[in-house]
Amino acid sequence: MTVDPGTMPSDAGSARAVVNGDLAPLTIAQLERMAGTIRCDIIEMICTAQAGHPGGSLSAADIVTALYFRVMRIDPRNPSWPDRDRFILSKGHACPVWYSALAERGYFDKRHLATLRRLDSILQGHPDMRKTPGIDMTAGSLGHGLSVGLGMALGGRLQGRDYHVWVVLGDGEVQEGSVWEAAMAAPRWNLGNLTAIVDCNRLQNDGYVQDIMPAGSLADKWRAFGWTAREIDGNDMAEVVRALEEARAGSTAPVRAGTMAPVCIIAHTVKGKGVSYMEDVAAWHGRAPCLEEAELALDEIRRACAG
Repeated sequence: MTVDPGTMPSDAGSARAVVNGDLAPLTIAQLERMAGTIRCDIIEMICTAQAGHPGGSLSAADIVTALYFRVMRIDPRNPSWPDRDRFILSKGHACPVWYSALAERGYFDKRHLATLRRLDSILQGHPDMRKTPGIDMTAGSLGHGLSVGLGMALGGRLQGRDYHVWVVLGDGEVQEGSVWEAAMAAPRWNLGNLTAIVDCNRLQNDGYVQDIMPAGSLADKWRAFGWTAREIDGNDMAEVVRALEEARAGSTAPVRAGTMAPVCIIAHTVKGKGVSYMEDVAAWHGRAPCLEEAELALDEIRRACAG
């Protein structure tokens, strides 16, 4: 599916929100269609590989689409551009959504999507910055991404660069203690150029997050650590775009004299979003659909996009 980038939308926000490279920021309707394309890519990739994590990839599709096709300052023709925004998928097992966004955005040929998880592929089961164009940080064991993002944000500050760092975490992942070490440190260094996005789909590998390790109000916890926190519907594209663009615009707004707070967006999503038989079902955390199941999923996603 090819999306016509059209003209610059009237609600594109500030110049800092303009996507660099060869593409103008997409409108909300165009972003919704692109998110559908990315969801189809996810199903096809995981079905072909017969391995992968569809549930959390699908839940994060709207967030990743908004970042790569509207909000982030990037240039696919120059993946190592020093002033590019940085993106970290701390919940690295959901990498099919990242790989699809990178391919659709032009970082590498889409034919590579069919090689997911092969030994000789540039697309491994978890993101690898040594293999894949556009990957800013390797992911593996959960809980490390926010600390790396903090380092990138602090490095940008020290180098006098104005790039923004975006980190997507899972709500099961925030059970890791290292997440909260980073959460404590970021406000200490006034890192307003750092945004954490928690994909709150309520499920992890073994069941509901609430049943395994309840966290209470995540927004209250992040605020207690000194972050600006807000809650959104993470599968509503208009809400997602508004929250991301406000996080970027607010990165220079002082909380009190001499300080800038990092932002945490609690994005309430549906695990397996877009495929009814996968939605809110823990079993689809790490299960690959068979060909028949994939065909049903693709038909449902395409019908939703057409409607």
